[in-house]
Amino acid sequence: MTTTLEQSPAATAVRGWLSDFDAALTAGDAAAAAALFTEDCYWRDLISFTWNITTAEGRPAIADMLEQTLTGTRPRNWTITPGEEPAEADGVTEAWIQFETAVGRGRGQLRLRDGRAWTLLTTLYELTGHEEPTRDRRPKGAEHGIHRDRESWLDRREREARELGYETQPYVLVVGGGQGGIALGARLRQLDVPTIVIDKHPRPGDQWRSRYKSLCLHDPVWYDHLPYVKFPDNWPVFAPKDKIADWLESYTRVMELNYWSNTRAVNAAYDESTGEWTVTVERDGIPVVLRPQQLVLATGMSGKPNVPDFPGMDVFRGDQHHSSAHPGPDAYRGKKCVVVGSNNSAFDICGALWENGADVTMVQRSSTHIVRSDSLMDIGLGALYSEDAVAAGMTTEKADLVFASLPYRIMHEFQIPLYDQMRERDKDFYGRLEAAGFDHDWGEDGSGLFMKYLRRGSGYYIDVGAADLVANGDVALVRGQVDHLTEHSVVLTDGTEMPADLVVYATGYGSMNGWAADLISQEVADRVGKVWGLGSDTTKDPGPWEGEQRNMWKPTQQEALWFHGGNLHQSRHYSLYLALQLKARKEGLPTPVYGLQEVHHRS
Repeated sequence: MTTTLEQSPAATAVRGWLSDFDAALTAGDAAAAAALFTEDCYWRDLISFTWNITTAEGRPAIADMLEQTLTGTRPRNWTITPGEEPAEADGVTEAWIQFETAVGRGRGQLRLRDGRAWTLLTTLYELTGHEEPTRDRRPKGAEHGIHRDRESWLDRREREARELGYETQPYVLVVGGGQGGIALGARLRQLDVPTIVIDKHPRPGDQWRSRYKSLCLHDPVWYDHLPYVKFPDNWPVFAPKDKIADWLESYTRVMELNYWSNTRAVNAAYDESTGEWTVTVERDGIPVVLRPQQLVLATGMSGKPNVPDFPGMDVFRGDQHHSSAHPGPDAYRGKKCVVVGSNNSAFDICGALWENGADVTMVQRSSTHIVRSDSLMDIGLGALYSEDAVAAGMTTEKADLVFASLPYRIMHEFQIPLYDQMRERDKDFYGRLEAAGFDHDWGEDGSGLFMKYLRRGSGYYIDVGAADLVANGDVALVRGQVDHLTEHSVVLTDGTEMPADLVVYATGYGSMNGWAADLISQEVADRVGKVWGLGSDTTKDPGPWEGEQRNMWKPTQQEALWFHGGNLHQSRHYSLYLALQLKARKEGLPTPVYGLQEVHHRS
């Protein structure tokens, strides 16, 4: 006889734990609730208890969080998600759960070990009374009946676009109209939060159109969906940049975003007495002053380009530019090209230049982690983001929550075995690469690409073919530091000289708070501090341990200033929680922030 949900030992254990947990929370007994966790426990909360994105590690931290949040949160109705039967494997019972709070509805994921909670994820996904207009709440579109001087849908839409920013003010201004700003704008639109998204480019998607022509996404289509409108089933696994650009442009129209293209933010200042920002923008060259109450910088997780200042750059007679400004290979056929850097952009640009008949040299200044695309898709992402995962019932939203349920403190422990498998699977490739002199690493603890991305946002390449050019010697490799440039060459500190018609500085990016310094002030940038990283005390991610991405998608030390972005997966997933935080503030709901980000590093 098949075991039903009611009879399952795993379900019985989860129901018992939820009952005890609910009783402790209802009684306001933080200590009793914390005692239901293992000693090495983690509770990650995405705004449902804390109005923050934070992880409590250990029983004392959980008790402290509950002592300060329970009164306002008033959680209740903890249940197993219908249709999701808990499962037990290797001594760990996993369950999908749901609950309610004083202001909304939540869902999460629970892992029990020896009857106690080892990890708990709680997320708020909607506000009571402010639900998105979906399914049975969707708008009718047509207004039946006969009405004199009626406004059509288009009339209302055109009036809104005409008045917002001039006769009426947006509640939120999003600076940056790439995938991050667009995803957030769509969320806020569905929550009825007046929002303007601005971008300096002439058309939505131009951020992608302007990049070198060979650029494709390195992440697969299942990982990259936008909110509400998924890519069609025949969309390429790795989308070319111009398809992404066109998709983003059409998305802004379909989702009816108030998107101001050809608009540049000039300066911004916050008035604490009025709770408003004054932001001067230039729209089609004409100054406009906006007064939003919330300002979101969605200017790219990688921040400002790190353009080096090597001696001799002023005398070099060839072309030179940062990788973010690289136009593509067309003008450099037969030319000598030096690419300074050895991460994603460097490899992509080297590959495209070589394909176009250029003589290419890569300058590797520090070690790089490389993972082959096929291996990453199969081993690293296949269980959550693949056609097989979809066939097995894994939705995008569920996959996002699975990924979010692993606390950053222990995520590397789950990643290391995966990269060990990749190392073994592709050992011949790595042998050839290192025989060519390439300085390769697996991360400081062997945890590979994802942890490097989360910790520092750099230091890796997802190989889609260009690494073989280095391994085979088709792209020349030199290792060392640039000392200076001459009129016609790049010279390293060891005296190696490389003739060059083109130098590409694939030298990475700085922290996002650099944009805040430019737009608002250095004082505000310093008040907010470094954006991105976990405090892992590894290269480019200085300690102390912070446990979440610094300043991303959550309140900062500057009132009403937010940062949003990341890859398409993060832009999709975390835009929900940022949008709910902004909606709650617009509606005047109490949003006491627990664990506001401390500032340990200014940049």
